[in-house]
Amino acid sequence: MREPLIVAWSGGKDCLMALARLRADPRWQPCALLTTITRDFDRVAMHGIRGDVLHAQADSLRLPLITCTLDWPSSNEAYEAAMAQALDQARMQFPGLRHCAFGDLFLEDVRAYRETQLARAGWTGVFPLWGSDTRRLSREFVAHGHRAVLTCVDTSQLDARFSGRDYDDTLLDELPAGVDPCGEHGEFHTLSYAGPLFAAPLRLQRGESVLRDARFQYTDFMLA
Repeated sequence: MREPLIVAWSGGKDCLMALARLRADPRWQPCALLTTITRDFDRVAMHGIRGDVLHAQADSLRLPLITCTLDWPSSNEAYEAAMAQALDQARMQFPGLRHCAFGDLFLEDVRAYRETQLARAGWTGVFPLWGSDTRRLSREFVAHGHRAVLTCVDTSQLDARFSGRDYDDTLLDELPAGVDPCGEHGEFHTLSYAGPLFAAPLRLQRGESVLRDARFQYTDFMLA
């Protein structure tokens, strides 16, 4: 029997790849997505993905979405309290649930932080992509038919012109040396909208691009 777990969901490509790995693994049964959104803007904080787009993703992936709402900006204490509440909600919805999966790749400090916070609530972290070669993983994402767009670029690490573009082989070929092809150092964030896990592609309309905090170039995508 497969072990149930929830998947921490940002709406981007890494959590989608993690979900794909989990669905292909006979040990695990993903039963819900868990995401954090801002109270005032109804978006994923760094990705800038709209709340209704997140719900559309969950519907097309045939999984319920559990949301954790935060003020922005928010303290670590507030974030941890909100996450603990969301995990309690997930366990009430799915009794016996004790595993939460993340799409982290190689940042040891991030993984250690997640594991510490989960352990306090009696949960265990699962990291299906951990240790993957990001060059190979990025190409596999495209080759397997997954589709995504860049919604945010850290212009201190990558040119703003990449914001809003398709995450495809052409973009990967153009990334400067030193930029991780999966954006693991925060160079960019993505929105997944189609591929083999989706019952149907999301119909998205591109909106405006805006520079925020004199650093982050955001491109808005809304449901068409």
